[in-house]
Amino acid sequence: MTHSGPTTRRLLLASLLLSLGAVPAMAQSLAATAQTAAAAPVADPGVLRVCASEVEAPFSLKEGKTGEKLGFENRIAEVLATAMGRTVQFVWTSKPAIYQVRDQLDPKLCDVVMGVDTGDERMLTSKPYYRTSYVLVTRADRNITATDWQDPQVKALGGHFAIRFYSPGETMLKRLGKYEDNAAYLYGLVNFKSPRNQYVQIPGDRIVSEVANGEADIAFAFAPEVARYVKASQVPLRMSLAGTSITRFDGTVVPLHYDQSVGVRRDDAALLAEIDAALVKARPQIDEILVEEGIPLLKPNS
Repeated sequence: MTHSGPTTRRLLLASLLLSLGAVPAMAQSLAATAQTAAAAPVADPGVLRVCASEVEAPFSLKEGKTGEKLGFENRIAEVLATAMGRTVQFVWTSKPAIYQVRDQLDPKLCDVVMGVDTGDERMLTSKPYYRTSYVLVTRADRNITATDWQDPQVKALGGHFAIRFYSPGETMLKRLGKYEDNAAYLYGLVNFKSPRNQYVQIPGDRIVSEVANGEADIAFAFAPEVARYVKASQVPLRMSLAGTSITRFDGTVVPLHYDQSVGVRRDDAALLAEIDAALVKARPQIDEILVEEGIPLLKPNS
């Protein structure tokens, strides 16, 4: 359940937590992870053990936990397991997905992480099973037709911008000179909780509701984070693919289109090959889930 894409962003967030003073807590967590790894169960070859977070809607969510349907990545994992001739087993954690590789995959509590950025260096990653983009979300009645964050319509907006912390949205606001004007608003969405020693993020449903109820003029988010809520909104909304990458002040280019893959441990090449073959077989069902979710799809790069 990272811009970086969602997985890259999650890795960045973990690094930020360390830099903001979370060293003692992280050290304790790492020690606990080492102990857990020693007691990790042996995997059943007939079972696909999938790392899953209970709190990463809409990517991963226990069905019925908060009245929502199963996360869409959980559903894709079910289809993948069937195509592999295996039974899916979700290994649930109550932590956000930024900790999945460190606390679940590496200690061998589970074997697969869904929805990672293709090429994530912490893992071996499968061939992409979908590619999508960051999006601009606005109320349809505002008639904002921009598909580029640099569009004059976007630059002219004087109200609030709804974004997720540590995402390309922050870079966008800084490039537009609107970050300081929005900082208090954004931290108000999480009741002014400090990110020090804890993971703090604005949920996708809250980002969409801020636009729908008029509190924010526009949202800028990764499509899978918000597509479900845009589709379900009773207030008509417009979701437009972001077309132009963002360049930070240091010259680093932040792409806005990302391939998404399945991740496995670096020493699990055999499982990766099995997954790649199953993804081809499961493609129609996977595409059906993504379309049902409302995620706009692009042609994969690889």
